[in-house]
Amino acid sequence: MHNDPSNENGILHSWQQNAEAWTNTVRDGLIESRRLVTDRAIVDAVLDGQPRSVLDLGCGEGWLVRALATRGIQAVGVDAVPALIARASERGGEFQVASYEDIAAGRLPLRVDALVCNFALLGKESAERLVASLPSLLSEDGRFVVQTVHPLVACGEQAYVDGWRQEGWTGFGTAFPSPAPWYFRTLASWVGLFAETGWHLCEMREPLHPETGRPASVIFILQRH
Repeated sequence: MHNDPSNENGILHSWQQNAEAWTNTVRDGLIESRRLVTDRAIVDAVLDGQPRSVLDLGCGEGWLVRALATRGIQAVGVDAVPALIARASERGGEFQVASYEDIAAGRLPLRVDALVCNFALLGKESAERLVASLPSLLSEDGRFVVQTVHPLVACGEQAYVDGWRQEGWTGFGTAFPSPAPWYFRTLASWVGLFAETGWHLCEMREPLHPETGRPASVIFILQRH
């Protein structure tokens, strides 16, 4: 897929179409890596910083906000897809519709101890603008925690170079109506993105799948310079 603006627009369009399927997939525990590894990994990474307040950016159907709230943390979730926010709100918690463009433009008047993006930095320019804008939302000594697909595993048979890919939803256990574009970054590109936008990489974790022994994801724990 070529680097053109339609890919960025396609992310939101596809997730609007896939909101119901995604919600059902997460709530039914149909993604093995999440069930076995990555859900617990992101919760642990956030809790390690002992935050009192957390903002989940691209919260989807809201499971992480609810998981943190049960541990006494004031958690808020935002997502650009109204259907996902509607489903998230069904089960309780604080949620609101906000796009990454809204956040980058400073339209979210919040300050929290931790920011989280859990498999939610899907675009190229949209992710770059968002990551650069986030320090204003973070309290002093706050942490920014990012979990994403591990590039070495997610690369598959394709070349290990940055570029747009297409998520076909194979192996997700349910029918998704729309393929979804996403921007693949190498490990070096992720590290470079954070450095260029003023973040200090404190720690990088590679949670392993217990059966395959391969990385199920990569987690970056960052603080402001």
